[in-house]
Amino acid sequence: MCWSATADTVAGTVVSAVGIATLACVRRPRDAVLAAVPLVLGAHQLIEAVVWRGEEGEVSDGVAELARNVWAFIAFPLLPFMVPLGVLLAVWPQSGPGRRRLLGGLFAVGAVASAALAKAQWERGVDAHIHGHTVQYSIGIPNAHLVIAAYLVATLGALLASGDRPLVRFGVVGALGAAFCAWMWTVEFASTWCALAAVGSVMLLAWVRGRPSERKQAGDRALGTVRAGS
Repeated sequence: MCWSATADTVAGTVVSAVGIATLACVRRPRDAVLAAVPLVLGAHQLIEAVVWRGEEGEVSDGVAELARNVWAFIAFPLLPFMVPLGVLLAVWPQSGPGRRRLLGGLFAVGAVASAALAKAQWERGVDAHIHGHTVQYSIGIPNAHLVIAAYLVATLGALLASGDRPLVRFGVVGALGAAFCAWMWTVEFASTWCALAAVGSVMLLAWVRGRPSERKQAGDRALGTVRAGS
């Protein structure tokens, strides 16, 4: 995710701190899945710091293999399942039937992609090596282009289709950032995903802090009903 073990360690520590703050600010239990994403991303970067050191021969083979597998599990099967589920739970009560069906469909797409990626990782393991200024991973995904497309449609699509303005903005930033990171990797073999993770984590922290509690929202609805009946 970053361009060196040191960068991963620093970025991972900062993003993890944002992740802890994000979870601490949760007022609605149904927001917890999406609010946990920054902490997952922070841990992801800290784990990659171990992968770097494994590739450089600074940790044992067993530790390096464990780090590779945990990193790949988060990046591949976990996120396309976690993000659409988190969006679906967060916006379900205020969404109409059409949006619920759309978000449910995107979650299903993410679940299928997650299952395919988990199967590939289980059967083929994880290869990693330093390539330029990044670590390149491979789990031998069958029909890789189709699975990656499903991954992106599920994660970014759920954010963009959420109907929640901060989450839609996060989806737009995520789509643009992913395109830029992919371009940077192609032309310079440099990873800038850690910067995108940091920006996204701060956006999710702001989203959580701006969410009213269930009790306040229920009170607002009741007050609106009383006013409408007056």
